[in-house]
Amino acid sequence: MATKPMRRINIIGHQNPDTDSICSALAYAWLKNRGSLEGLYEARRAGHINRETRFVLQHFGVEPPRLCTDVSPQIKDIDIRKQAGIDGEMSVRAAWNLMRDVEIDTLCIVDNEGELQGLITIKDIADANMDLFDTAVLAAASTRYSNLLETLEAELVVGNADTRIDSGNICIGTSPEIMEELVKPDDLVLVSNRYEAQMCAIDCGARAIIVCCGSAVPRTIVARAQEKGCAILATPYDTYAAARLISTAAPVRHFMRTKELLKFSVNTPIEDARKVMASVRHRYFPILDENGKYCGVVSRRNLLNLHRKQLILVDHNERQQAVDGLEEADILEIIDHHRIGNLETTGPVYFRNVPVGCTATILYQMFSEQGMTPSKEIAGLLLSAILSDTLMFRSPTSTPQDEAAAKALAALAGEDIPTYAEQMFEAGADLTGRDAEDVFCSDFKVFSRGDAKFGVGQSIYMTDKSRAAAEALVGPFLPEASRREGLPMIFYMFTDMKTQSTDLMYCGNAAEQIVREAFHVEPKDGKAWLPGVVSRKKQLIPPLLAALQAHQE
Repeated sequence: MATKPMRRINIIGHQNPDTDSICSALAYAWLKNRGSLEGLYEARRAGHINRETRFVLQHFGVEPPRLCTDVSPQIKDIDIRKQAGIDGEMSVRAAWNLMRDVEIDTLCIVDNEGELQGLITIKDIADANMDLFDTAVLAAASTRYSNLLETLEAELVVGNADTRIDSGNICIGTSPEIMEELVKPDDLVLVSNRYEAQMCAIDCGARAIIVCCGSAVPRTIVARAQEKGCAILATPYDTYAAARLISTAAPVRHFMRTKELLKFSVNTPIEDARKVMASVRHRYFPILDENGKYCGVVSRRNLLNLHRKQLILVDHNERQQAVDGLEEADILEIIDHHRIGNLETTGPVYFRNVPVGCTATILYQMFSEQGMTPSKEIAGLLLSAILSDTLMFRSPTSTPQDEAAAKALAALAGEDIPTYAEQMFEAGADLTGRDAEDVFCSDFKVFSRGDAKFGVGQSIYMTDKSRAAAEALVGPFLPEASRREGLPMIFYMFTDMKTQSTDLMYCGNAAEQIVREAFHVEPKDGKAWLPGVVSRKKQLIPPLLAALQAHQE
């Protein structure tokens, strides 16, 4: 009994992912795949990997997750009809029989590599059959004798089945008197069992004669045909039936549609496909797989049977920070350590929110609860996330649970915490070859209070020199970032890890006033120095939200 394929469940962090977002997704996928039979779990990322995270992944030899910026339903999320493609040499009659047998009105023609060549519909076949006066269709289509043999259920008495018909018309031989005027060289002549008619057709230069009614072909006719290079096919059909059928031996490639084909990729959004389908009268549309190869067809009815993407969110629970299309996906779980945001789900979910400094700490607790020991590589990823989010336990968000988890993970990963943390932070602060947008996007999140929205980014530096260089690079970019993100205010934290302070830069009409009211400082030249402020979540966002609310009132 065939088993139903397991559904893929994506574990994904927030946009502009940091080390915790990436490493927690990877670690949770590793844990889930070893303890569940419900699906296949895959870590994904919602944005580009920053330099700190890239260093971590390379250090522990772990491949980065695949990019996923939109979870809106795609063609791959519906039941595609796995109708096999057909060879372009298939006869029109065989194609019609196939359509009837599988109850489909469209067939797709593919080559030996699975590339889509064209399609043929039942309307195309009907149009071809109604062209009653096209007696040259077999030659125009370069039809092989093998198609005639199949269509007419004939026996090849003389000739080669692979020979192609490249000239001549179809005609019916009645009497020698008429045939002398009717039959031209290279014609295909349908004849009865009359010896004289058969011989006359051959002598007139016929390319082939089709002997109808299952009549036996005399040896003298066979010999004469071989001498003149004329093929002989013997069919059980009478002359009328054979005449009706013979043109349907033409290959479908002659009638298939090849221009402006309406086709979709498995990655085409459902909404885009629905709009295209509504604009035309076609019923079935070809589907191409990830490699551009034909893999099936889809109809409007298939769109009704939609399988929404299934997600587990880590390190965030706010809609503004999530991938696009989230409202059209099924959220199964949320693992986070931030404030509870404005995310809504269609049903109850497993929501684990713990006031610790890092999502990876929660995952370490889950490993312990399930009696699972992470591998050296996974332990290293979890350790890196904790060190990054807690600034090596210097952040006010850090808890004893974070530090205990980090020490246990460091032992499993074989790392010395101070040495490894310094290497990791230095890799993240390296500005070599980076532009302002790259630095800005490395750790940027959007927040809201009421109708107001604002963005906060953060970079952490080990030296005054690297922090000052980053400020000079990113500062002038903030107005452009505000325009691109569609945000009235943007704040950016340049945090000095060693001095435990932050230079806060900002842009926006009310941003300076908000900073002044939130931190009781006097900004200068678009920058405010905030001693002791290193945590975005605990030390920056709450005062900003309070000041913003007061400002709105």
